[in-house]
Amino acid sequence: MIPAGIEMRTPTAADVPALAAAFRRNRDHLRPWEPRRPESFFTEEGQARRLGSLLADRDAGRAVPWVLVDAERGLLVGAFTLTNVVLGPFRSANLGYWVDGSCTGRGLATAAVRRVCDAAREETGLHRIEAATLLTNAASQRVLEKSGFEEIGVAGRYLHIDGEWRDHRVFQRVLFEGEGLVGGAGE
Repeated sequence: MIPAGIEMRTPTAADVPALAAAFRRNRDHLRPWEPRRPESFFTEEGQARRLGSLLADRDAGRAVPWVLVDAERGLLVGAFTLTNVVLGPFRSANLGYWVDGSCTGRGLATAAVRRVCDAAREETGLHRIEAATLLTNAASQRVLEKSGFEEIGVAGRYLHIDGEWRDHRVFQRVLFEGEGLVGGAGE
């Protein structure tokens, strides 16, 4: 369950200033886990372009984004996104997420990942979600394991992170057991 005072919702264009501020505030916190970003990424203009593209992917059925907002502090404190959404017989997507450095260690990421999985199954009709972490990202691995993901292997040189190609642990969560969903949502 998402903690009281935290809202998880679809982002809108009105979130652009808060997104830019959140990425600037968390630049050092996120640097080891993310691709290198140009300075323009941390501006409102850069976030407007990024969010516009993400919302276009959502409208095309290729992505499902959420943001976390701490209402008490008036801060955007995280983002969770299903990307590469594929329906048909595959019914799968990739999960990416981050949480503000001031909010780690409180179960917020785990609660949000669980909610994403519920929405993926119930609203999008997905069968499976895949997520990958750097080999050294034990905190994110714990979030995934506590959220029902299982490790399925290591992918060598999987993503270009912080300036170099890095190996990742790959996890999956199967949302339907047995026959599961056939046809249905989004088809």
